[in-house]
Amino acid sequence: MPFFIFSLLYDSESFFPKYGERDLNNTVSQGYIEKNVDETRPYPETGSANIVTSVVVNYRGFDTLGELTVLFISAMGVALLLNVGKERIIFRVKPNFILKAGVRIITGIILIVGIYIFVHGHLTPGGGFPGGAMIASSVLLMYISDDKFKEKMKAFNVLEGTSGVLVIVLGLIGLFAFNSFLYNFLPSGEIGQLFSAGLTPILYVLIGLKVGSELSNIIGNFLTQGGEE
Repeated sequence: MPFFIFSLLYDSESFFPKYGERDLNNTVSQGYIEKNVDETRPYPETGSANIVTSVVVNYRGFDTLGELTVLFISAMGVALLLNVGKERIIFRVKPNFILKAGVRIITGIILIVGIYIFVHGHLTPGGGFPGGAMIASSVLLMYISDDKFKEKMKAFNVLEGTSGVLVIVLGLIGLFAFNSFLYNFLPSGEIGQLFSAGLTPILYVLIGLKVGSELSNIIGNFLTQGGEE
């Protein structure tokens, strides 16, 4: 692989220009630098009040899909290494009543906040990854507070697969219909409203569900490696 890259960079007939000979005026980045408000456009290009969201989900949405793929490979590796299908680990110290009661209250709050974060990712700081991580943390608390708790792995697997497939399908619709993967083809609405930014909030909900289910599966795999069923 290094030899292949080296030959591409230094071959006289290579698609890559030599170092220092690149025309920066014809790059994609230059187009964004010169970008301005298009008064003739019927609605804003992204419609997102959170400018970070516009970059993460719209302009570099393909890279975000790559991050989801990395997380999926990590979850699959944990499942293969820990040999899923065994009973969960029983802690030596039994959780007491205060821990159980407290977790029941806190878990509901964490779930609500996590869902709020990825549903409002196009309006406020947050998004699918932090929202999904909060959902997974509530699952971890349930494991810690109840030694008999075992999540329904099949439900999380279905949710993980479904949300991932829908993200790819939406991306392919934009690619074949508008020549851009994850193209924001829905009307952006009014900036600052919940139902705005076109495809962005839908993608964030799917990303949040996928991240939350994958991290929950990883937690479940780590805590279900002891004892045969």
